[in-house]
Amino acid sequence: MHSKPLIRLSQVNEVKKLLRRARLNTVCEESRCPNISECFGNRTATFMILGDRCTRGCTFCNVKRKHPLPVDESEPYRVLEAVRALGLRYVVITSVTRDDLPDGGAEHFARCIRVLKENLENVKVEVLIPDFRGRREALETVLEAGPDVLNHNVETVPRLYPRVRIGAKYERSLKILEWSKEIAPGIPTKSALILGFGERIEEVIDVLRDLRRVGCDFLTVGQYYAPSLKHHPVVKYYSEEEFKEIENIAYSLGFRFVACGPNVRSSYRALEGYILGGGT
Repeated sequence: MHSKPLIRLSQVNEVKKLLRRARLNTVCEESRCPNISECFGNRTATFMILGDRCTRGCTFCNVKRKHPLPVDESEPYRVLEAVRALGLRYVVITSVTRDDLPDGGAEHFARCIRVLKENLENVKVEVLIPDFRGRREALETVLEAGPDVLNHNVETVPRLYPRVRIGAKYERSLKILEWSKEIAPGIPTKSALILGFGERIEEVIDVLRDLRRVGCDFLTVGQYYAPSLKHHPVVKYYSEEEFKEIENIAYSLGFRFVACGPNVRSSYRALEGYILGGGT
């Protein structure tokens, strides 16, 4: 049995201080990710742009639902500052959902990608985007900036969307991934599922088939942990064996890289997935 590397508290605190100095949010902190100590201990983080207030109300998510603040035009450069300080060669950028913005924040995503690419040699950038309310032109804006991976999460099975993903639509999320392949076929696409909301295994397999149908390359599957009693309850805890079974099914369907496990999250070991999935 392999032991995990020792996480130094000083490294975790150093990353937290750096992020506070740069006035940056991370999905790691906002979502109470179970891997935060490991990732911060390894000087990695998933940057959450466009503020910390979401216009949607997903019942599993711990991000605040409030009226958002104006877009901070200096944010791409503060992300650059943090990436330099952390010495990252693979950067993951996500955001809250900004339905209040005409383009859903697409141009801001694009600016972050361009600033990093123009100022850092050989940096790879993965973006985990919202659905932009199904605006194809917003997706085109992001892809034209040249991310190395386009990630958009379906999160759960379609039957549970009305209870779990308030304001989202399953077919719309699939369209984002399908359009990405049409617009930029050379950019790998990625998605994620969270298990434990009451889905059936047959429904999970159907989602995997749908994702492959639209050309999705990378997949992550993890266990839902309720952030509080106010959030959607955990209906089922999956075993390691059940996660392994889902991983095997996913590979048999043709995914290039699959990560399944209780603590797996969308951006967990993203560089590893990119390399093993055929990225260069």
